Amino acid sequence: MQFCFLYREIEKIYLPEEYPALSGQIQEWKRSRPLEGMRIFDATPVFRNTMVKYIALLEAGATLTVGYGRGIPYDSQTVEILRRNGVEVVEGAASDRQYDVVLDCAGANADLKAKYGYVELTRSGIYRYDKCTQAVFLADDGRIKEIETALGTGDGFRRGMAHYGHGDFAGKKIVLFGCGKVGSGIVMYATFGGAKVTVIDDTRRIKPPFGASIVDLSDRAGIEKEIKTAWCVVSATGIRNALSGRFDPAILLDGEAIIANMGVEDEFGAAIPPERVLNRKEPLNFVLEEPTHLKYIDPTMALDNYGVLEVLGGKLSPGLNRPSKELEDKILNTVRSAGTITLELERLEKNR
Repeated sequence: MQFCFLYREIEKIYLPEEYPALSGQIQEWKRSRPLEGMRIFDATPVFRNTMVKYIALLEAGATLTVGYGRGIPYDSQTVEILRRNGVEVVEGAASDRQYDVVLDCAGANADLKAKYGYVELTRSGIYRYDKCTQAVFLADDGRIKEIETALGTGDGFRRGMAHYGHGDFAGKKIVLFGCGKVGSGIVMYATFGGAKVTVIDDTRRIKPPFGASIVDLSDRAGIEKEIKTAWCVVSATGIRNALSGRFDPAILLDGEAIIANMGVEDEFGAAIPPERVLNRKEPLNFVLEEPTHLKYIDPTMALDNYGVLEVLGGKLSPGLNRPSKELEDKILNTVRSAGTITLELERLEKNR
């Protein structure tokens, strides 16, 4: 087996129960070899936990090219491990090459030629596929992705804060801008850590989970009152410059509140300089060696891989396609029965 090194690298770090969905997929595909001879380009952010995803594709018989760069975060050490051991790894990609299926992230590789279609990992890139005449499987459109974005990123916030010496939330006040999937996970881990959380969002459509309070995003005076007494101010809207004009930036510039950004965009805007924000405005969890623990991203990566079979099956419509309930149930049942995040998943589901 040419990729035994991947197994060795994974076994150094993870237990099988930390990746039940991918483990099941690996065993299933090792027997059936559904991607025999298929040329697959995978642009999932390259970190050490992504290597489990590659094992499944390789066991399925795929001829794999791993792409990195194009604005997508990656771990250079993992890139070198793959390259040294014979996996084709490219920075960017040659647009004149054709793959059978392109596994994309944030639409960064929508310009690559795909014979059968595409699998997109995130919502942030779907605009690149608006006019695509081929099938596009959107792994972010369903329940599975919530495990990564809510539980995984919420846990990443907790670990990122601890990295900077701010791991004790007990009795602390946290003001959070944005309470979507990412925000709800942050609220969960912050409140279970003993923090008092105030959410800033649209009160007409958001009911804050886990006992958090809420201030409407249009209430400037109310927002300023909250952040003046905050221990930490966090952004999780996913929108560039979302906080600009919502409050007087001098409150944060002259105050002592810890500031953190959990989105890939600069949500605070130019008035708040990078040096005032943890990790210089980059997503806080990306200061960590493993931004999202494998146990939270395992279901998403398995779903992303299954998307290849969905595309090759020929039953998807041109343009964007969401995962079927049957496929998501298959993965969720595996995670609940063989994984380590059952209790966290139950807490999240009860507070939807």
